[in-house]
Amino acid sequence: MNTISEQYEVVIGLEVHAQLLTQSKLFCGDSIAFGADANTHVSPVTLAHPGSLPKMNREAIAHAVKMGLACHCEIEQKNYFARKNYFYPDLPKGYQISQHTTPICKNGYVSIKTEAGKKEVRLNRIHMEEDAGKSLHDVNESNTAVDYNRAGTPLIEIVTEPDLRSSEEAFAYVSELRKMVRYLGVCDGNMEEGSMRCDANISVRKRGDEKLGTKVEVKNLNSIRNVKRAIDFEAQRLIKKLEAGETIRQQTRSFDAHNGTTFAIRDKEDAEDYRYFPDPDLTPFDLKSEFIESIRAEIPALPAERVHTYIHQYGLSEYDATVLTEEKDVADYFEAAIGHTQNYKAVANWMLGPVKSFLNEQSQPISGFVLQPAQVAALIKCVDDGKLSFSTASTRLFQLLIQNPTAAPDALAAQHNLIQQSDASALEPVVDAVLEQLADKVVAYKKGKKGLLALFVGEVMKRTKGKADPKKTNEIILEKLK
Repeated sequence: MNTISEQYEVVIGLEVHAQLLTQSKLFCGDSIAFGADANTHVSPVTLAHPGSLPKMNREAIAHAVKMGLACHCEIEQKNYFARKNYFYPDLPKGYQISQHTTPICKNGYVSIKTEAGKKEVRLNRIHMEEDAGKSLHDVNESNTAVDYNRAGTPLIEIVTEPDLRSSEEAFAYVSELRKMVRYLGVCDGNMEEGSMRCDANISVRKRGDEKLGTKVEVKNLNSIRNVKRAIDFEAQRLIKKLEAGETIRQQTRSFDAHNGTTFAIRDKEDAEDYRYFPDPDLTPFDLKSEFIESIRAEIPALPAERVHTYIHQYGLSEYDATVLTEEKDVADYFEAAIGHTQNYKAVANWMLGPVKSFLNEQSQPISGFVLQPAQVAALIKCVDDGKLSFSTASTRLFQLLIQNPTAAPDALAAQHNLIQQSDASALEPVVDAVLEQLADKVVAYKKGKKGLLALFVGEVMKRTKGKADPKKTNEIILEKLK
């Protein structure tokens, strides 16, 4: 960072829109499935035909409450929806149904970790609203087409306080939020499909100033990397304007991912420009305490809690614990596997080694992995019991087991003659032959070249076609070299 940049502080607040994983839209029964032909998931309600009336989606409300509880929010029990009178060309009604004075979740925080340490990012609110449709500019040369499939899809908007001070913190926050929504099952977090999008409010001020600078909002950032890139560019742009004595205008901007720059869309509206008022077609709704508590009981252990458990209860490194908890399905698989073995470190090594490599090669999620957690534990037992070396188990037996996913690993190893030799009476003649053939190396070893031990072990492994128990082989060689 240059000296001019060091004189300034970047202040960032984020608004993340997450499409809720329901079967139908927020106010009607139309499907929200991604990828359908344009304008096939529409009905009179979606198309705002006269006389059509909205009806609330209970599952969407439950998802919003679940996210709020996971973020330590206060849950608003008395709620209503409002009309936000802002023209969306891709919302047939010409207004959006959202929440205004009574967001369903208030306050709360999300914990993040960066190289600078841990930080709690305060939330202002989480509110519910409907998504807009999609304008298509490349279908017709002279006209914009509109796909209403997405119109009415239930969203939550998660709004932070202006607590973030760098693009690195913003990157960590959105990463943590995406993990949370996936763990909770409230959103799939697929930013490339638009089911999670981020708007960044960015301002700069001289270090030490208390007053916030004029902000700009960069809309619809569709990847975590682009959130970081847009903030870095915009912060430098704002600093240069201040250094040049120019006035910063409150604007809404967009990000060009191809060249890493932002450009103005319009001057920013204030809240009063939206002319909110309660939607007369939707009755206010009350959330009972019993309903909220039933949702609280459904919340699984989240990544931070699991990382703590993996480190302090299972003795894993922070790195292993963090990688294992990135995806809920992976963490669930790990926990199922350690139900069959207490060698927690070995399970982590297998998950982050052979299993992960295989899944990456196949472009397959762990939910589609052919081996059950108990079989991975049985593989580990074969190694722990000295029946196989890790090398043989992780290469030859692992592949055989994938081809025969219902077989018992030890039986399959015996069937393919993979069980390693650990009987001293069988190994000693091989060791004697190796030491006799390498007599000059034995002399060198005794003169201090201790690294030659690996050569002797390797030669025994070669002569036994990898079946010699390396540990037992090592013991026998050392004994004979005395």
